[in-house]
Amino acid sequence: MIRQMIQIDEEKCNGCGICVNACHEGALTIENGKAKLIRDDYCDGLGNCLPACPMNAISFIKREALPYDEAAVLANMQAKKAQACGCPGSRLQEIKPKLQEEETQSCCEAVPSLLRQWPVQIKLVPANAAFLNNADVLIAADCTAYAYGNFHRDFVKGRVVLIGCPKLDSVDYSEKFAEMFRHNSIKSITVAKMVVPCCSCIEHMVKRGIELSGKTIPLTVKTISLEGKIQEKVL
Repeated sequence: MIRQMIQIDEEKCNGCGICVNACHEGALTIENGKAKLIRDDYCDGLGNCLPACPMNAISFIKREALPYDEAAVLANMQAKKAQACGCPGSRLQEIKPKLQEEETQSCCEAVPSLLRQWPVQIKLVPANAAFLNNADVLIAADCTAYAYGNFHRDFVKGRVVLIGCPKLDSVDYSEKFAEMFRHNSIKSITVAKMVVPCCSCIEHMVKRGIELSGKTIPLTVKTISLEGKIQEKVL
């Protein structure tokens, strides 16, 4: 049938993901750094995603498409909800931080940020960003900065920082990493991830990105426990 559908201009899309959150039917996802319509029958054609797009990359088009299937949409949304609830990394836990003597003595001192660039989100950093060239790169799961107290001093200092969540981003960044590594002379890569199972995806994506780039880049993986302890392996 011919009906009104959304159309995404990949040249304009910056992969910010705002449209994905705006779509009530779960019809959109981010793939290879660009917004993509998952299935025609998930899109109701009402265009809640249009005003949400900061790049004006979404428009309407009338074309041949499957009819909107509300039952399929509900089933898809329920499946996503069940998958999210089943992750061990999303279980509620209370962690009591241990204050060290020097921390209590300097509680009033301002601690400067050691961040070297912006943006930091993986999906927002272009593969040809100038700050990536000749850089030591930190690719971190976004929870790590909250689990490790000296994150800026021990991880951020002297590195270009890329952060994301391998679960909530719902994107395989392997191709984007490969493009970054291919177009830049990366001196080293440090991966910081949490001990929870779903966080292992970020390590696999970086390894796959290095493999696809055809380069040999020193890689160190640091796994942080919920208590802030670190396990390190050099690959």
